[in-house]
Amino acid sequence: MISARGLHKSFGDFEAVRGIDVEVRRGEAFGFLGPNGAGKSSTMRMVAAVSPVSAGELRILGLDPATHGPDIRARIGVCPQDDTLDLELNVLDNLYIYGRYFGIGRKELRERCDQLLDFVQLGEKRHAKVDDLSGGMKRRLTIARSLVNRPELLLLDEPTTGLDPQARHVLWDRLFRLKQQGVTIVLTTHYMDEAEQLCDRLVVMDAGRIVAEGSPAQLIRDHSTREVAELRFGPEQHDDHEQIAVRVADVVGDAGRVEVLPDRLLLYTADGEAAVQAVMERGLHPVATLVRRSSLEDVFLRLTGRSLVD
Repeated sequence: MISARGLHKSFGDFEAVRGIDVEVRRGEAFGFLGPNGAGKSSTMRMVAAVSPVSAGELRILGLDPATHGPDIRARIGVCPQDDTLDLELNVLDNLYIYGRYFGIGRKELRERCDQLLDFVQLGEKRHAKVDDLSGGMKRRLTIARSLVNRPELLLLDEPTTGLDPQARHVLWDRLFRLKQQGVTIVLTTHYMDEAEQLCDRLVVMDAGRIVAEGSPAQLIRDHSTREVAELRFGPEQHDDHEQIAVRVADVVGDAGRVEVLPDRLLLYTADGEAAVQAVMERGLHPVATLVRRSSLEDVFLRLTGRSLVD
């Protein structure tokens, strides 16, 4: 569905995407993860055939976006990061007017709009004003609009940013159903749990390059440990975190590591409970402990760092 080789995107002297290779297969959900400025949105705009490639080769649905942009855009759906709904139209008309841009007949389009509103659970809101919708409803309407042309490929740029947990889970369910129907999904997200839930495969980008690729489970296996033990110590020991880390470095095993944070220590290890017990046997007594499985967020922070990127 998507094939990129040595893909570059430059804006003057600034190189946003620096020679990435990507393959997206039919029917899968594929994710782009990365901090702000990593090149995700620039890549998505090239895939959507709305931003020209600076260098390299890109094929979407087997077509070159430089010469077949309209053909590609007719066969894909795009859900942008910000809702761009028409506030002067009601819910139904937002879908209907957008669908007419694709040349869909009136009768067929009305049936399709009804089906999409039912699919995103907005059937009872068909005549409501957009301003009266909640954030989750607006997001579902934006996704419905991106499906009006029955796309083979759906591009989602941070689809659930700003939504409450209930709205996010409703959207996850709708996207899972689309995948079951054979729609290929490509998304960017800052939510690691979302990527774990939705993506079959993903890439982690940093500074315009791909630094890791694989399934969520594979990335966790390759770049983290099975478990993480979080240790919090009292205020009087905060300044001793570095010394404590040296004392407990051997309890995590050869494949593990210790990460020092301002408020806690993270022990990456195969057996978190055993690591906590070994720490206490050394005469160290944290005020709180938590043992959890490693997550995609642990991988993401290890690969891209904890520093804030503007």
